[in-house]
Amino acid sequence: MSGELKVVRPHERDSSTAQTPGMHREAGVAGSTVGAEKIWVGHVTMEPGMASGAHHHGPVESSIYIISGHARFRFGDKLEETVEAGPGDFIYVPPQVVHQELNADGDTPVVMIVARDGQENVVVNVDVPEAEKQ
Repeated sequence: MSGELKVVRPHERDSSTAQTPGMHREAGVAGSTVGAEKIWVGHVTMEPGMASGAHHHGPVESSIYIISGHARFRFGDKLEETVEAGPGDFIYVPPQVVHQELNADGDTPVVMIVARDGQENVVVNVDVPEAEKQ
């Protein structure tokens, strides 16, 4: 198989990717940036004190790596389960699992790298009343 390596610089990331309230996603390796067909990898920032809306990623698996900050992840049909993650931690999110990311720190953003096993960044925002209760 032949091809060429491609570098995506920060200013070349694609922010027109699917978004969830409270988070800012930029595609790094994706169809729109390098012609990827089977994976999506992006840079995600959650501002201090912010919480994402409840969402899931359809049929794709997700892996999240925390670069900096401390995140709380709520998950389950009513967001009844919670895990905490900090710098150096990986989080696995199975397909169809409704979840919410929170940054409980009022001073420091959470910066993450997200990878999915599908080229498209599938984001299905879900109306879960519990998402409003932090």
